[in-house]
Amino acid sequence: MLSHTPSPLLSSPGAVAAESPDEGVAAHYGDPFREQRALADGRGFVDLSHRGVVAVTGPERLSWLHLLVTQHVSELPPGQATQALILSPHGHIEHALYLVDDGATTWMHVEPGTQEALISYLESMKFFYKVEVADRTADVAVVHLPAGSIAEVPDDVVVRETSYGRDLFLPRERLADFAAAHGPAAGVLAYEALRVEAHRPRVGRETDHRTIPHELGLIGVAVHLQKGCYRGQETVARVHNLGKPPRRLVFLHLDGSEVTLPGHGAPVRLAADGPEGRQLGFVTTSARHHELGPIALALVKRNVPVDAPLLVGEGTAASQEVVVEP
Repeated sequence: MLSHTPSPLLSSPGAVAAESPDEGVAAHYGDPFREQRALADGRGFVDLSHRGVVAVTGPERLSWLHLLVTQHVSELPPGQATQALILSPHGHIEHALYLVDDGATTWMHVEPGTQEALISYLESMKFFYKVEVADRTADVAVVHLPAGSIAEVPDDVVVRETSYGRDLFLPRERLADFAAAHGPAAGVLAYEALRVEAHRPRVGRETDHRTIPHELGLIGVAVHLQKGCYRGQETVARVHNLGKPPRRLVFLHLDGSEVTLPGHGAPVRLAADGPEGRQLGFVTTSARHHELGPIALALVKRNVPVDAPLLVGEGTAASQEVVVEP
């Protein structure tokens, strides 16, 4: 269920609505490959206004968040982007937070529909700290500009800049005007294809109820190993010291002769064992890339040989590239 009205860009010519978990925005605007190429060239933007937006204010916001998340944020400079996780007591990933502080407010965007659960947890941990937590999804939209974009951003818009582009926290009422001035728009299919190509995991796609950060290569990216205690830290430290997470993220090149892509959860097996062999993992996200063809991310058991040919789903051949070392 959407926590806000669908994007006004869904009424754009050629717009086709996205399916779960990206309801509320466009999957594409008529030509996903053209949209991918535009993003890869640093042109256009992606409407991510379905993502949850949470704002934390108050003089103790950073020191308080530092106690709760996996990242070192107590001294986060204004304008510096970072990524953090909230883990379960057993160290399993519950939320991924894409953060930036503007000097007065810490802004974060999260997976669609998860902001209420996140806010509930944050509110339960406020205690005596001078902080306020607000759901800003209804009035702030996330818009992504790809790396290399020369689009000018108004001074009053909060920007989270990363190596793969800029995330804007744009007043939702200005989304249609922004689109008119900064097109062409690209749908989430194009954005997801480039995300898969870049091996960037997404909570809810590359995770299940028992995923730990080490399996996705998030140590150092979203998990700081030299900070104080936080929920789930014991698991993080133990697995880091032993060096043996049970699974690992892999990138797959899929057989291009197949008409359909394997869905989320499709089983992964050794090709040598055939389609009836023992399941050793599952597909997390698959996509059609404008240059690489069909590709996917998958979680497989740590001890699957890195050079072993694989079978996906009903028998789609796949070769793997290492994302997380075994």
